[in-house]
Amino acid sequence: MADHPRVGNVEVVESARKEVTATSVSRDVRLRSVAAFFAVIGLVASACVGSPASSENSGAEPTPSGDEPPGAQVDTTTSLPEAAAVEEPARPPDVDLSLHSVPLNEVYFDTFDGGSVPLSDSTPELRERLLDVIPPIDRPVYGDVSAGDWLDESDLVLGYVSGGQAYAYPFKILNFHEIVNDDLDGLPVLISYCPLCRSAIVYDRRVGGDVLSFGNTSALYESDLVMVDRSTGSYWWQVAGTAIVGPLTGARLEPLPSTVATWADWASQYPETLVLTRDTGHTRPYERDAFADYAEILDSGRFAFPVGEAARDARLPPSALVVGVVLAEVARAYPVDIMTDPINDTVGGEPIVIFPTDGGAAVFSAVVDGETLEFQNRDDDLVDAETGSIWTPSGVAVSGTYKGTALRPIPSRTTFWFAFVGAFPDVQIHTG
Repeated sequence: MADHPRVGNVEVVESARKEVTATSVSRDVRLRSVAAFFAVIGLVASACVGSPASSENSGAEPTPSGDEPPGAQVDTTTSLPEAAAVEEPARPPDVDLSLHSVPLNEVYFDTFDGGSVPLSDSTPELRERLLDVIPPIDRPVYGDVSAGDWLDESDLVLGYVSGGQAYAYPFKILNFHEIVNDDLDGLPVLISYCPLCRSAIVYDRRVGGDVLSFGNTSALYESDLVMVDRSTGSYWWQVAGTAIVGPLTGARLEPLPSTVATWADWASQYPETLVLTRDTGHTRPYERDAFADYAEILDSGRFAFPVGEAARDARLPPSALVVGVVLAEVARAYPVDIMTDPINDTVGGEPIVIFPTDGGAAVFSAVVDGETLEFQNRDDDLVDAETGSIWTPSGVAVSGTYKGTALRPIPSRTTFWFAFVGAFPDVQIHTG
């Protein structure tokens, strides 16, 4: 796990220190104190050290900076469509600590020297220095499906569909950026991901009539990413989608329908998908998965940052991947590892169906034309019991009575169990 700015490794400490000493390191290179928590002392691996590349998409072939592993392919995909030239995002105002819904001493900043500082003890200078050290993507560049050729078939992506266009956000890129601000089909969206929680969630960026854009505080609450909106400086708990410190405390972001799947599965369902490319304006070893063994660490009882009692709920292992659905204030978790057939359920009075993917699940309303359908596998097809119509995993009927009908997608969150139950402690678990 040494290649990621959240994670260090004692074996690369000396070389990383030498490189940091010899190089003018940009402010967006960081070390998460996960390493310190696991008694690993050091700075970020040399593979993560580098100066930001130009953020403009000029179409010229990027020049390898030495960060890439030997033989790595450098992404030369241009944007589809081209990224518009925009100004640098404004720095948010400093957070108003007088307004908060969680104890300030339970929000922790990484200090990059093997320690952490609670928000209650932080200074404006520290908060400013740590802002966006893991850099959000504000100019996302997409390519067609061939832009994902560098991914392994089993690599996970966060999938989102808007206006009939599918988008894929590889975890291997989100590991290093965690936040993507974009406007898709006229809707301002926030693509958010915390590697420590495996929490992949898409939100609507509109709150109270205002459109927010988000940065990274470098702080964590319940061992989960804390975001900051650049308009008010309020701090937001990523999994809950709730403002926890600052003027907007208590406000909520609306989750949007999304799906976690393997790259092979998503590209098969959506062959016309656009995929976020490595043309991020930053040089990172995206080909590597720094968190491949992180689940084992969690299940040994070691959390990267302190978590409360709710997050330690032992009904499932901490790293159990769940698809969480919250409707009408009712929260239900569906463990991914037990999903084999469609799941028919009712949450908050709304009938839903969950179609498993390879790596997650897609959630849809089970109501079509006022009728609640029940879905099942039949001869390797997804069918509804009422008409026998055949449906794709993306929720579209391809034959039968409902041919051409699309199920309405339902918002969901795909996260580790500890993160979802920490945010929604009254959650029920679907046991099949």
